[in-house]
Amino acid sequence: MEGKLRNMTSVYITRESDGEKQMLLLYRIGSRVVAPSWCGIGGHFEPKELNRAQDAALRELKEEIGLTGDDLRNLKLRYVTLRLKNGEIRQNYYFFADLKPGTEVILKSPEGNPQWVAYPELLKMEMPWTARFVVKHYLEKSRYDSVLYAGIAGQEGVVFCPLEEF
Repeated sequence: MEGKLRNMTSVYITRESDGEKQMLLLYRIGSRVVAPSWCGIGGHFEPKELNRAQDAALRELKEEIGLTGDDLRNLKLRYVTLRLKNGEIRQNYYFFADLKPGTEVILKSPEGNPQWVAYPELLKMEMPWTARFVVKHYLEKSRYDSVLYAGIAGQEGVVFCPLEEF
């Protein structure tokens, strides 16, 4: 194992529409790393962003769907995960945010097809391995708290624990 790292970020945007909670997912096609599947808005870090995950997340958000930090409320890093895949350690930073009321989202992207998905339908969507467990954990637990979670991916799933400062 040579210790090659791949740093990636995703933003999961939520809203309520007609009394229904929804999350914006992107059906990503043509990725070098992710098979066609539903995921958050995001991608790889640029070299100048290696120590600034939120900068990478906001840049990807602007590039992929034209939104900025001003279009969101409560943008917060909620998960940092690790997975060993294809000889590299993949470190993912997952942000969650609420869409500001009245903000228009153009459901068009050069990276794939964005779509609002109702919460009960989310886990029926084909997602990358780690992302599926992050979304499941978010729906079951972390949407009700403000904890930053660390997750280690394995063949059986992802194990989460609070990432605490001490």
